[in-house]
Amino acid sequence: MFKSINKVIKTLIFSDVLLLTGFGFFEPIFAIFIVDRIQGGNIEVAGFAMAVYWLTKSIVQIPFGRYLDKNHGEKDDLIFIILGFGLVSVVAFSFIFAFLPWHIYFLEILYGIGIAMNVAGWGATFTRHIDKGMEAFEWSTRSTLVGIGAGVAGALGGVIAHQFGFTILFIGVGIFALAGALLPILIWKDVFPKKKVAFKIPKTKAVIHSSKD
Repeated sequence: MFKSINKVIKTLIFSDVLLLTGFGFFEPIFAIFIVDRIQGGNIEVAGFAMAVYWLTKSIVQIPFGRYLDKNHGEKDDLIFIILGFGLVSVVAFSFIFAFLPWHIYFLEILYGIGIAMNVAGWGATFTRHIDKGMEAFEWSTRSTLVGIGAGVAGALGGVIAHQFGFTILFIGVGIFALAGALLPILIWKDVFPKKKVAFKIPKTKAVIHSSKD
């Protein structure tokens, strides 16, 4: 049944799985990271960090969606997906160097912007290319794979952080997010097929000479 899903939808699903699986490694232990690694970090800082992310994402997501709707065509949508994923991967790697609360807040703003860009472009492209008659199945497939990935990552994230430290954990998260950013490039030609230019040979009109000429 999964083979019947078209290439664009499969790629979008797997890119989303990579991103959300990657961040699933550290989201359950994010508060512990803040308390252990951030100067002056505590539960309040963790709470404000989550608030900054959700508020940023919610504020900019609708303007991004409106912009993409006004600029009809899939090029902008796919660019938003790739740039959104790319920004999120930068955030993941940047957590390695964070040591003050404002670093966390700033990164959460970037994270919110990156996710909002991705959601706007991803949703538009997914909706446009979803297989007719398989809408429920393909949305369910996406949700199931994301849930499995996030669940497994949540269990392993604590183990990795405990055994190898947060630096290794964030490197792994960044790699997952970066892979998610690069994956949509594979469907670039599918979304923007090259137009074949047909060279037409001009027809010559035959001149018929009558005997009167």
